[in-house]
Amino acid sequence: MALTDAKIRAAKPTDKAYKLTDGAGMFLLVHPNGSRYWRLRYRILGKEKTLALGVYPEVSLSEARTKRDEARKLISEGVDPCEQKRAKKVVPDLQLSFEHIARRWHASNKQWAQSHSDKVL
Repeated sequence: MALTDAKIRAAKPTDKAYKLTDGAGMFLLVHPNGSRYWRLRYRILGKEKTLALGVYPEVSLSEARTKRDEARKLISEGVDPCEQKRAKKVVPDLQLSFEHIARRWHASNKQWAQSHSDKVL
């Protein structure tokens, strides 16, 4: 049976974490501290995995279902949604490269003599 917003709000924390299932592998994980996490359990290339879809109430039931459907589409195309999510996080940011940070640090040390400054770089 599909989840409703009323069922989610009525879910009370217990001594152990428990799941409220919605269907198609999606569930709401209710922790003992009262926090609620949307998760999607799926299988790809013979391995079972779990994808984090967000935290309730920041991610509503309808938003979680939309994310689930998008992830299911990727899975049907043979793409692992966890790997895709991880790859998006790893996009290199030029502002955080070691060279950029080192040059900013070097420029902030104006009290150095020119000969020492040249040696450092």
